[in-house]
Amino acid sequence: MKYIYLPIGFLSLALGVAGIFLPVLPTTPFLLLSAALFFRSSPRAYQWLLNHKLLGPYIRDFRESRAIPLRAKILALSLLWLTSLHCIFLMFDALWLKAMMLAVAVGVTLYLCSLKTKRND
Repeated sequence: MKYIYLPIGFLSLALGVAGIFLPVLPTTPFLLLSAALFFRSSPRAYQWLLNHKLLGPYIRDFRESRAIPLRAKILALSLLWLTSLHCIFLMFDALWLKAMMLAVAVGVTLYLCSLKTKRND
């Protein structure tokens, strides 16, 4: 099974990294899935991910306290709404598409706001 888990882990990692830049893709769940798959398939990949300068804190913070750093939360919400409003007002003509985009943005916002915020003390 480890030969199946490893490529799926890297696919999940790619989606998690894409989620940093694309607000409709969640970053942390994909990184957590990657960590779980790497844990079962490759201790080396698992340690690399946990010790990664940019990606490791997402996993450690969420695993330890189910929290997202304040900076990441603000960035995610800002990009989410910037992209969503751009699509709603400038790209989509159909009312149902605008409504779906708004619903996704509201849903993701509610989810992110429901998570604890980690503040650097």
